[in-house]
Amino acid sequence: MEPEDSDRQLTKDKGQRTKDKGQMTKDTYPAFTIGKRFRIIPPDCAAPRDDRINLIIAKGAFGSGEHETSASCIEILEELQEVKKARILDLGSGTGILALAALKLGAEDAVCVDINPDAVRTCEKNCRLNALDQRVRNLAGSLDSIEEKDFDLALANIYGDLLLDFAPELVARVRTGGFLLLSGILWEFNFDVRACYEKLGCRVVQNRMLQEFSTILLQKS
Repeated sequence: MEPEDSDRQLTKDKGQRTKDKGQMTKDTYPAFTIGKRFRIIPPDCAAPRDDRINLIIAKGAFGSGEHETSASCIEILEELQEVKKARILDLGSGTGILALAALKLGAEDAVCVDINPDAVRTCEKNCRLNALDQRVRNLAGSLDSIEEKDFDLALANIYGDLLLDFAPELVARVRTGGFLLLSGILWEFNFDVRACYEKLGCRVVQNRMLQEFSTILLQKS
């Protein structure tokens, strides 16, 4: 779940963008770039051929990744060498944009879980659109829906209070030496989230303060 444009389930819908002429459909929006490597495009857009990685995202009610928290996570993933061959857990996956970006960067496979069945269906659609459906398992539910452990990288772009609630179980799902990329954290929750995960044996690798939210990359010791 992502705040406000929500690539995640417990968020507000920012509403549909508009073109200069007419109202866009729910899955149509202007293509845009994130970071140094990615371009986000709607399903009806021809994918440009250049050095950027195209991610096809049908946003539905869950946004297309333009929120600062999604962009921040993708920028960090671009720089994280350990994403290659990683087993990914995406908690509150929404559209699946973060897991799909990780897979495009060389991750092995992903488990995406969201409590919202509509989000799960949207994620499944986006996996098919990007020809990655064979490498993603989508689940409706929460962490207790997942049997696997020892993930190399956990992604969770959800609200800070939820990251506090899920902390013990989320850390337990990650192997020693693995990483957790957390976002959706309002500034006022940043210290508490960092302190909580440090007490659970994680060290802060990167802490990004954004305009309104923050993103934290941790490594499990």
